[in-house]
Amino acid sequence: MTDILIVDDDDKILELIELYLANEGYTLHTAKDGEHALSQFARHPIDLIVLDVMMPNVDGIEVCKHIRKTSNVPILMLSAKAEDMDKIHGLMTGADDYMVKPFNPLELVVRVKALLRRAYPKPMSSSEDEIVVHNVAINKKTHTVKVDGQTIKLTSLEFGILHLLASHPGRVFSSEEIFELVWKEPGPASTKTVMVHISNLREKLESAMNGLSIIHTVWGVGYKIE
Repeated sequence: MTDILIVDDDDKILELIELYLANEGYTLHTAKDGEHALSQFARHPIDLIVLDVMMPNVDGIEVCKHIRKTSNVPILMLSAKAEDMDKIHGLMTGADDYMVKPFNPLELVVRVKALLRRAYPKPMSSSEDEIVVHNVAINKKTHTVKVDGQTIKLTSLEFGILHLLASHPGRVFSSEEIFELVWKEPGPASTKTVMVHISNLREKLESAMNGLSIIHTVWGVGYKIE
């Protein structure tokens, strides 16, 4: 079971989110202020939080800061503030995503699912010839990549990058390392070349995976799959 904590002082919004997330089969907990939210978080095994920013007493920003001291649970922040700096402030505080009110509840469901997939990925499996990441099957012997059984057309270099990263889950490869291992050439000036190929690879995978990204950028370091 997946436990989600919904925090909002507006009864109508709280009920709307409850309705849509209940339809997805999640176990729901609710709170109408920051203090109650922290109490609920301490009492239940929460897997994700939908957190309103503007609340009396303890606001969402303070709740997020407090939770981030001990937990990396995914947090989707909600706010009536649409300015870029408000979004940046929320994300810098520790939120994983940010939606502006009023919002489409169907979009909220999609974002909740995406955050859960990212935070709690299905375990990878592998054999001598095939590596499976989420619903992506990478077969070295046939040089094919399939998403839910559907073949994705990749160039040989894109396949090489994907297979390299998937073969070492969690390890970060620099652009230079990827260039040397996939292109089989020294890579002192290869950063842009690798970046373009990874961008194309991501676009193809995300298109087939409904926006889910399995290739992550570690800023200033490189790329990884986990």
